[in-house]
Amino acid sequence: MTTAQKNKPSDTTESGDIEVATNDVRLVGRLTAEPAVVELPSGDTLITFRISVPRASPTRAASSAPGKGQRVDSVPCTAWTPRLRRSILAWRPGDLVEVSGAVRCRFYQAGGATRSRVEVEAAAARIIRRSSAA
Repeated sequence: MTTAQKNKPSDTTESGDIEVATNDVRLVGRLTAEPAVVELPSGDTLITFRISVPRASPTRAASSAPGKGQRVDSVPCTAWTPRLRRSILAWRPGDLVEVSGAVRCRFYQAGGATRSRVEVEAAAARIIRRSSAA
């Protein structure tokens, strides 16, 4: 079985139900700022950081107007496990990094209102190349 066949979801399961797509994310981009330690009211600690990821193909509007249009996305990410948090805290802005994980929607209270945040929850992360800026 090829990788493409293995990763391609089948149309139905043995019970005949439609199989659901997976929530797997792999990002390769540059760290935009120092990672930040956040302590939640629950006492849990996490690391938040952003990765600037180039868009794979510009939209027709962006390509027809040179210098206009968004060419990168700034993706918010979190890390919850102690080992991963320690590793990410050593990163510097500009480092080229790879993060894999899943998209999560997290709900929290702020200013008396319930808010939500969509982010990539990192399951694994590594530096591909250090930034040349010291």
